[in-house]
Amino acid sequence: MAELLNLRNEVEDLQKEHFYRNSLAEENRKGDNRAATQIQSWFRACKVRAYLSHLHKKAIIIQKIWRGFTARARFRQMVKAAYFIMKMNFYEDMAVRVQRRWRGFFVRKYIHNFYARKSYLEGLSMKNELVRRELDELEELQKRERDCLEMVKEQTAKVYQAHRLHHLLSTKQCPGVFNSPFRPAPHEMELLLRQVKYQTPTKLASRERACLLGTPAPTAQSFPGTPISPWIKTRTCCSLRPILPPIASKKQQGLFRKPGEVWEQHVRFPELSLGLQTSYTHLGEVQNELRLKSLRLHSDTS
Repeated sequence: MAELLNLRNEVEDLQKEHFYRNSLAEENRKGDNRAATQIQSWFRACKVRAYLSHLHKKAIIIQKIWRGFTARARFRQMVKAAYFIMKMNFYEDMAVRVQRRWRGFFVRKYIHNFYARKSYLEGLSMKNELVRRELDELEELQKRERDCLEMVKEQTAKVYQAHRLHHLLSTKQCPGVFNSPFRPAPHEMELLLRQVKYQTPTKLASRERACLLGTPAPTAQSFPGTPISPWIKTRTCCSLRPILPPIASKKQQGLFRKPGEVWEQHVRFPELSLGLQTSYTHLGEVQNELRLKSLRLHSDTS
């Protein structure tokens, strides 16, 4: 009996200890599970990182080999292109040299003959001398003409002044202003006054008066019938504006014309009248014609 009781007590103690240990294990299982998960995650991360580093090294090796291969191929192509360009430049330089030598030979032999060009230049220089001499002669002639023209202007101005100062002519009783008794010979104006006759001045236009005062012309005289000096050539130095014929003005139309002429114009040119040239149904007729044409085109296409 005693042994049975002892066994029962031991069994109870074992149950209590088992329960205690199970409860204690249950309490520590979450922490152990979390710790195991962290250890597993760290180990797996280390394993993945090592694998990724291994893959990265292998990818770098593959990229290095591929890039080196492509760079070497590109460099070979660049060397081939540079060599081809160098050869083409050399060939072009040689072709230019050959062309230059041939063109020089051809031009010197068949186009530009040295002796012919020399004779041409000599003839050209002689022609230039002749032209320059002719131009010098022409310039001298023009200078003489200008001097003659100036002399004519001065003499004409003197004649005009003599006409205006004719009242200063000397008489038998009283010597004039230009005929001083203290002079050995009369003044030039005095001689000119003796040649010119007194005449009443006419009314001049403003343009003619300006011409006579500025650049007088022997043909445009302020006094009618003025004798021209024998040493003055008859030459116009002041070009007056030519007198143009009157403009033929058209007759005014309308109320200012005769009724017969207006009626004749209306009959001769009916389009100028105010009457209608088309009927008032002209628009409808045109629309009908267009409609018929469109129907014919539609029937032909169908």
